[in-house]
Amino acid sequence: MPSEDQQRTSNLPDDFLRLLNSVKTKRAKTVIDHILEHGSITTEDLRDTYGYNHPPRAARDVRELGIPLETFNVTGSDGRQIGAYRFGDPNDVRAGQLRGRQAWPKNLKSTLVETLGSRCGIFSIEYEPRYLQIDHRVPYEVAGDDEQSPPEEFMLLCGSCNRAKSWSCEHCRNWTDDRLEEVCRSCYWATPSRYDHVALRLVKRLELIWAGHEVGEHEELVRLARYAQQTLPDFVKQILRNKVEELTDEE
Repeated sequence: MPSEDQQRTSNLPDDFLRLLNSVKTKRAKTVIDHILEHGSITTEDLRDTYGYNHPPRAARDVRELGIPLETFNVTGSDGRQIGAYRFGDPNDVRAGQLRGRQAWPKNLKSTLVETLGSRCGIFSIEYEPRYLQIDHRVPYEVAGDDEQSPPEEFMLLCGSCNRAKSWSCEHCRNWTDDRLEEVCRSCYWATPSRYDHVALRLVKRLELIWAGHEVGEHEELVRLARYAQQTLPDFVKQILRNKVEELTDEE
């Protein structure tokens, strides 16, 4: 007897099926074809059957093409709860795209560079504008988007930080389950200058970059850390602790 998901898939509207069949990119097509045949696809399927070690990225590929996916939990082969995906409401597709904006406004990047500077919002390192990527402060999948979103709702990130943010967000419970916008707004990845958590973890981060003529200073820290038989992060933390204690004593 077909499962509930398979029954839902067999009753998809023709225009939605045409949209699904128009997809040619390999990873997204793999997800779509599996759901069409089985009703849903699990993170276990994506990893073990198709060799995708980052299942949320495969699901995101589908969503970015304008196809709604729902995330839910099932029991995996080891008895633990794992994620799974099935098609969402076909009515959430408009003009071949998921509700919301897939392309940035023409002048958004120049506006962000003018107001924020041509620097990564996480590393605070300057880049040529072409090396910076626009990103929603609160993930599109959580807060959505509309034509009236002000520039303050976006940030500029280097490619490395954009990938790190995507990975962290996609593995956060608020992304997979809760989808609470206020939780994202208090996260490091949305507002690195003031935040309460990092993807729901009670941690604080300090991104330090040595660039250009400063690289020699970094190499000296590495040498001293090895001499002290400490990892570089622990060594730098100890230096900062000593300095804080020194300044506190002087007050």
